[in-house]
Amino acid sequence: MSPVGIDDIAIHIPRLYLDIRDFAELRRQDYGKLNRGLGLAGMAIPDRHEDTATMGANAAARLIDRNGLDPRCIGRLYLGTESALDGSKPTATYILEMLTERYAPRYGADCFRNCDVVDLTFACIGAVDALQNTLDWVARGGPEQDRLGLVVFSDNAKYDLHSTGEYTQGAGGGALLVRHDPRLMVIPDAWGVSTTPVHDFFKPRRTVGMGDLLEDVLALAREAGAALPDDLAARMLAQLPASPLASQGVFAHGHAALSVHRDTPVFDGPLSNRCYRDAVKEAFVDYRGKAEEAGAFDPAVDPILTERWARIICHLPYAFQGKRMFPDVYRFDRRGLPVWDEIVAQIGPEPRAEDFADEAAFHRASDQYRRALSKTPQFRAFVAERIEKGQRASSLVGNQYTGSIFLALMSTLEADLEDGVDLVGQHIGMAAYGSGAKAKVFTGVVQPGWIGVARRFGLFSRLQARIPLTTAQYEDLHRGVAADSVAAPAAEFTLVDVADEGELVGVRRYAWVA
Repeated sequence: MSPVGIDDIAIHIPRLYLDIRDFAELRRQDYGKLNRGLGLAGMAIPDRHEDTATMGANAAARLIDRNGLDPRCIGRLYLGTESALDGSKPTATYILEMLTERYAPRYGADCFRNCDVVDLTFACIGAVDALQNTLDWVARGGPEQDRLGLVVFSDNAKYDLHSTGEYTQGAGGGALLVRHDPRLMVIPDAWGVSTTPVHDFFKPRRTVGMGDLLEDVLALAREAGAALPDDLAARMLAQLPASPLASQGVFAHGHAALSVHRDTPVFDGPLSNRCYRDAVKEAFVDYRGKAEEAGAFDPAVDPILTERWARIICHLPYAFQGKRMFPDVYRFDRRGLPVWDEIVAQIGPEPRAEDFADEAAFHRASDQYRRALSKTPQFRAFVAERIEKGQRASSLVGNQYTGSIFLALMSTLEADLEDGVDLVGQHIGMAAYGSGAKAKVFTGVVQPGWIGVARRFGLFSRLQARIPLTTAQYEDLHRGVAADSVAAPAAEFTLVDVADEGELVGVRRYAWVA
């Protein structure tokens, strides 16, 4: 069976961004901590005409055009997202609708009729799940069928204004072309997995009691000067079941509670960091064991697996997250070896749970030890050689949720191309994470055609051409009150409107703007 993997990558990044220096001034935060401590320089912000579907469709169209693909030959378009636009209708169908409109004049109105589409959601790891699934589908078809699959990822990483996650925002879409004998990277069928149900980050279905809603509205009216009885909300609520309003607008959903959708998450930052570290380490342990069983890794010959990876690509909710989370993998991979003895001589032995009175004290000691390890010359050199290049684009874009790991991959490859590094035959370690929580560890083997592919990325040149936002523009876009787009759409798919009445209330309409 011929190898399968990623043949090409395209990415769409909004043309707008907020400079982290301006954000720090707006929120009265320490710019040095955000920039030097977390690696943040800018956050990509979608314009008024952009959403999950447009960003994914724009990336897919870029990939199709760049490779001269016939849409009728694309058998699968799987979308990884945690920013879905509907609770039932896949966002992937909106993407397919836009692509069909764009390519129908040349390939016919049914050019995507036989393309299988679906959304896959598992926080930030959904696109990796879509990739693994599509790799299996391509491989099963055999080289004689030469199946073509598109893995699309698209997200708007949006947090509440003034929240502790606001500075990690970002957005963007992308697409991977998956096929036999890829030019960019072969991905062997070996995956380490770790799954543990936790509540580190989630977007729950929230409800607001109708009585509470009425009380808030009446309180606002009183603040505006209206003289209203104190029991008015209770009287209105009692009258509601018999009122014609019970079947209209927000009241049509029942008078007890109103269901509310919010794009912003509920999250516990420290817990999420701990879940990230634990899940990635356990997935690495699983991967290492499977690689050893398959004969792809022999610890007796080459005991440090991570030294075999020329580059390591991590999920980056912020630029420095990868290097902050990787010390646990680093020490697991070196325990009992001379290099680890050298590190212990510098920072002392690892803390043991049995030496502490409670779990919280052990976690604090472990965090301190992890920070000490991250400052050793050995680990700093490891990061500089294997992880740092993936941070560069993330610093300028921010979090892309499902696309963050692939943005880091593009960042690394383009930086190595610029430096003239020969990566052919090199192994790249991939460490993906999704809150909730799951991690997957796998590898890619760089192929001889990678330079020709990476040369067309144009990632950093496009980032340099973006438009800075004022803080007022940023907050208007965040709140959804911007009347017009900041930058007029050009050569891209755009959101035209969302129907607010009639039988198809909520349907989204898109168009290609030349």
